[in-house]
Amino acid sequence: MNTSPHMNVIIRAARAAGREAMMFFTRRHELTVESKGKNDFVTLADTTVEKEIIRHLHKAYPQYGVIAEESSRKQIPPGWRWIVDPIDGTTNFIHGLPHFAISIALANDAEIHAAAVFNPASDELFSAERGRGAFLNGQRIRSTQNHRLDQCLLATGFPVNKPAIVHRHMQTVEELLVGSRGIRRMGSAALDLAFVAAGRYDGFWEPALHPWDIAAGVLLVTEAGGMVTDFVGTKKFLDSGNVLAASPQIHRILLETIQPAWA
Repeated sequence: MNTSPHMNVIIRAARAAGREAMMFFTRRHELTVESKGKNDFVTLADTTVEKEIIRHLHKAYPQYGVIAEESSRKQIPPGWRWIVDPIDGTTNFIHGLPHFAISIALANDAEIHAAAVFNPASDELFSAERGRGAFLNGQRIRSTQNHRLDQCLLATGFPVNKPAIVHRHMQTVEELLVGSRGIRRMGSAALDLAFVAAGRYDGFWEPALHPWDIAAGVLLVTEAGGMVTDFVGTKKFLDSGNVLAASPQIHRILLETIQPAWA
């Protein structure tokens, strides 16, 4: 698989960060867990891994801005910027569940150009470049082609730190749970989106996410032939945080169910 200089930098940063993450994962019981809010945690692993990622990115492209979960929440000027989540799935991480990921995306204004989602525990690296397809460890991946909801396995997450919208979200969960083959809640939006791209899930939706949770995964899905919108069918998911990703056929069915609750 031929990759661009941007993609090479992303992959190099993701793998280096993965090595750091796994060193912490093997001694996670020694970590001090701090709370940023309800069910929103940060550890030394998050901050150290993020610094490792940013070191690689800045070394290659010092002129680019960075939006990162732990260290950079200020406004970034328009133009090229990295969007980074050092450990998506921190709760899984601190509980010893090997389902977490490093997520790195490169965007120019609102358009995402290159991305990777890496689970170092499984050594699965999902990558994509705009117009060049999506890959898992160098092999092309595609979203599913299911047309029937009752044959679909779906994924979601719960906005436990946003109690005002939990009831609204649970209405759609109940309806889609009854109509589908099942719903999984694995605890990493970045990997949920990567799994949609790889055809492991037929669709994923979750409200109130951050750009660093979804930026890389969104490109994976679209480059794998899937479709991504917010809950009212527009492309403003990075602004709203409400993301719906699926194959085009199932996306339409899911949107018909989800949209009335959020319109």
